[in-house]
Amino acid sequence: MRFRFVGRVQGVNFRQFVRNLSGPLQVGGFVRNRTDGTVEAELEGEPEAIRKLERALHEEHPFARIDRVDREEIPVQGSRPPVQVY
Repeated sequence: MRFRFVGRVQGVNFRQFVRNLSGPLQVGGFVRNRTDGTVEAELEGEPEAIRKLERALHEEHPFARIDRVDREEIPVQGSRPPVQVY
């Protein structure tokens, strides 16, 4: 699944937070800042794990504010946990 997180998601350690949550959930992929101030993540794993990760990003990050999430299903790449941060 490809996500684009819109809001206060840069400069608040959001990418590392995604990485830290991904390992225990066995989610792989990558997360990176985009020049437009959003954060893009390509994540793969069990559907329930992806849902848990996304829910935790909304509820648990102390400084981020997610105003909108754009989602797109993409082909599986075979990424292994943890998520890589770029």
